[in-house]
Amino acid sequence: MDLSTYDTLRVAACDLNGQMRGKRVPGDYAAKLSKGAVRMPLSALNVDIFGLDIDDSPLVFETGDADGLLKPSGRAPVPVPWLDTPQPLVPMEMYHEDGTPFAGDPRHALTSVLERYSARGWSVMAASELEFTLVDDSGENLDHVINPQTGRHLQSAEVLSLAQLDAFDPFFSALYDACAQMNIPAQTTTSESGIGQFEVTLNHQKALKAADDTWIFKALIKGLARKFGFAATFMAKPFAEDAGNGMHLHFSVLDADGKNIFDNGGEDGTELLKQAVAGCLAAMPASTLLFAPHANSYQRLVPGAHAPTAVCWAYENRTAAVRIPGGAPVARRIEHRVAGGDINPYLTFAAIMGAAIAGIEQGLVPPAPLTGNAYEYDVPQLAPDWATAIDLFETDPMIAGIFPNMLIRNLVLTKRQELRLMGDIPEADHWKTYLDTV
Repeated sequence: MDLSTYDTLRVAACDLNGQMRGKRVPGDYAAKLSKGAVRMPLSALNVDIFGLDIDDSPLVFETGDADGLLKPSGRAPVPVPWLDTPQPLVPMEMYHEDGTPFAGDPRHALTSVLERYSARGWSVMAASELEFTLVDDSGENLDHVINPQTGRHLQSAEVLSLAQLDAFDPFFSALYDACAQMNIPAQTTTSESGIGQFEVTLNHQKALKAADDTWIFKALIKGLARKFGFAATFMAKPFAEDAGNGMHLHFSVLDADGKNIFDNGGEDGTELLKQAVAGCLAAMPASTLLFAPHANSYQRLVPGAHAPTAVCWAYENRTAAVRIPGGAPVARRIEHRVAGGDINPYLTFAAIMGAAIAGIEQGLVPPAPLTGNAYEYDVPQLAPDWATAIDLFETDPMIAGIFPNMLIRNLVLTKRQELRLMGDIPEADHWKTYLDTV
């Protein structure tokens, strides 16, 4: 893509809530982007869900709200199909003036985790499955989406219904076209168990690009839905009585020869797989804040509601938090099923993959895999509420081994501010804050 042929470009980095923060710049900036031509306050990646500065943040008044430099992340620029005026998006990362990475940038956190695999000659392959809900937000209360074929609000869920997909065919056809233009490997689309809920799976690829694509894909879904006259949301629980939105992450690890280190030729997988599982389990309670980062997230984490809450693992069992899917041994992988759709992809990928490599580095041993319904077992649980999740994330040694101190501090300050501000908003109105932001 020749960026210099466009009148304007969009440049954006990812903040702690997964929001795109950046600028619209002239097309002639294209040749200067790698030199740090675009400056932005470091604090812009550490605002709350309302876009407000964080009280007492050291990034603001204490340091004079200093600028950082935005530089291209290495993910190729993409068109923005939901806008009428062509203006490609250039994904960016934040750096200090001296060229060192800004430790509060979520993408840098994931890169650091992946470097621990690279040091062993390994590469991580990953794929995400993203659930979202199409809704009607034209009134004071959130409503189910209007069926374009009938002009009436949807009344029921249609699990794996092709008729439900057909009703929104123009939208999904445009979505596949957009993914092809943006080099996002969209695979299957299914109608899910919520009213107006759908899932799109992205294909396995290198983990950093998988995270990039998950981040960009979420913006694509929301922007494209608006173009078609409705809204799309990744809120963990858009409707209290309906199914919540999750984000399942599949990953495997290849050695220098391209062999899957989790594959032992059988169904059980290697000791390395089990060590990675043990790491995921050990870090899971303190990682709850990343899997459930918002007030609304905890409405999804209800036992027996298809959102895993128990810290456990199993083979081919969707009630477990960590599932080892069946299939050919060469494709043996870990599926982490805890996160909601409202997550920051970079932080979630980093937490899961950082926990897995820690399990391998420390030679951790997991408990026995469960059989049957995981909700019926007396096993450790995720953090039960938002405030507890914040406290655990702040103090847990495994989290400190995955993320830099600055990012932990910034996220904790952000979430405590949001906890306070959301407490002043009636729960029935929380969707007005979260619908477009998460």
